[in-house]
Amino acid sequence: MSRTRTYRCLNCLEHTVSREFDTSHLSVTCPNCESFERFVNEAVYQQFRAFEESPPTAIDWGRLDRTEKLVVAERIARSTKTIEDFDVVDSTGSGDGDENENEDEAADDPAESPTPK
Repeated sequence: MSRTRTYRCLNCLEHTVSREFDTSHLSVTCPNCESFERFVNEAVYQQFRAFEESPPTAIDWGRLDRTEKLVVAERIARSTKTIEDFDVVDSTGSGDGDENENEDEAADDPAESPTPK
């Protein structure tokens, strides 16, 4: 018999489903909140919650958005990576090819993203 994995709705955080396969997430309609939503692997969610309750000191956890935090939690929960394998880096430029346009605005409001070292 296969081992089942639990996945939690990221919209309502209440409903869970069990599946006999192991993946980082799946997308299904949640019967609780009726949203077609991403259900995250419970191990990933538990790692995310642990970091929310006690933020890691190795990176500036508070600067990350929810999606970035979930990416870090997923890599730690489902691989051999540790929190020390990540950096929060500033990303500048608008991405439209003219990186000098709005240079002052980009310097004042850089985007951050967690990246493996």
